[in-house]
Amino acid sequence: MFYKLTVTDHIRIPPEKFSYDLEEAVLRQVKEEYEGHISKNLGNVIDILDVKGIGDGTIIPGDGATFYESTFTVLSFIPEQKEVVYGIVRDIADFGAFLSIGPTQGMVHISQTMDDFVSFSKEKVLTGKESEQTLKVGDHCKARIISISYKNPNNPKTGMTMRQETLGKIEK
Repeated sequence: MFYKLTVTDHIRIPPEKFSYDLEEAVLRQVKEEYEGHISKNLGNVIDILDVKGIGDGTIIPGDGATFYESTFTVLSFIPEQKEVVYGIVRDIADFGAFLSIGPTQGMVHISQTMDDFVSFSKEKVLTGKESEQTLKVGDHCKARIISISYKNPNNPKTGMTMRQETLGKIEK
């Protein structure tokens, strides 16, 4: 799910950004620090939309930079349990399919791709034994998020299923 979040943080403005207008300097620094950031609380930060407020600056002796308590708006993608998402198959391995969902990627285990016995071919195609349904790179799919792990904050894991009714490959 995409969210607009309001965040307050102390932003360090280095001396090389003193020539900018204060709001521009804070916006540039916030973009450097937050865009692409991944965390359990903020999800995948996509963009910084604006700076809502900047408090008084503080100078720390020996640093040379100023620190401003700033409030800004973040556009973020936070996957949620049980959420139904649209994705595109980016890769297929012998253990499942990797789907691009928004700015991130999730995995559908081979047992969760369809209601059938599924086999993997060297051409990176998953095929149902009885239904003869196929899943290959580039297919558009609908999946439900069933697990999210932030054990490694730089590489969160999202597990999905396509075995429920209305889920799976979207036929044209």
